[in-house]
Amino acid sequence: MKRPPELLTSPSNPLIKALKGLERKKERTESGLFLAEGARIVGQGLARGWQAETVVIAADMADRPQIAALARQAEASGARVVLAPERLMSKITQKDNAQSVVAAFRQRHIAPEALPAPEATAPLYVALYEVRDPGNLGTILRTADCAGASGVILLGTCCDPYSFECVRASMGSLFDMPFAQADFDAFNAWRQARGLTLTAASVNGTIRHDAAPFGAPSVILMGNEQAGLPPDVEAACDHLSLIPMRGGADSLNLAQATAVMIYEAWRQRGYT
Repeated sequence: MKRPPELLTSPSNPLIKALKGLERKKERTESGLFLAEGARIVGQGLARGWQAETVVIAADMADRPQIAALARQAEASGARVVLAPERLMSKITQKDNAQSVVAAFRQRHIAPEALPAPEATAPLYVALYEVRDPGNLGTILRTADCAGASGVILLGTCCDPYSFECVRASMGSLFDMPFAQADFDAFNAWRQARGLTLTAASVNGTIRHDAAPFGAPSVILMGNEQAGLPPDVEAACDHLSLIPMRGGADSLNLAQATAVMIYEAWRQRGYT
């Protein structure tokens, strides 16, 4: 007879402490784990083949059919499934109104060479140079996912894609959108070897963003929130494009500007 899931009741339980510790980058780096919240998003991660080490379910929600099915799916994948009261769920996630499911997933770290290379259509990648805001990064992963981009490449010293803020902002797209990390020189060599045109959004742009040629295999390059792109990086680009603006503001938020670029590229491809 199958035993019921273990019920955790103490905030001093080692597992609760370990999961709560994943709010800190040091613990995420050392453990190789990160947290995802919500039944839909956790289920999405499991369905995409991401390895969940631990799944914590709110005790008062465990009998709901959807949650029970998720618990069985997690156990079948090799995850440890436990129950906890709402107060401990809130302690793990640092939120007063915690989700009914929280899972610790194993991180993935790949180089650009491991990103998919679609054969049926011209690939479109998004490269982010030293992005520092995890909310921006998560939103960009979500936008790239919505527009069917082939992957995202994080260049240089970027914020942690596995932080609470980034995972939450991605709304599950972190599990669907392939992303890699590299320094700029390695990335540039990779994109040249693949025949990818590199178009950056820049205040030094010489063509409007909707005149940039995105029909061929391409990479959209976006700069740091404050500093943009350094001169040597801009010099390596095939095109520098400028998003037109009017009014008092002199710039868009990075996630907004990236969305403008991605959707223009998708428009040029006939939204296919």
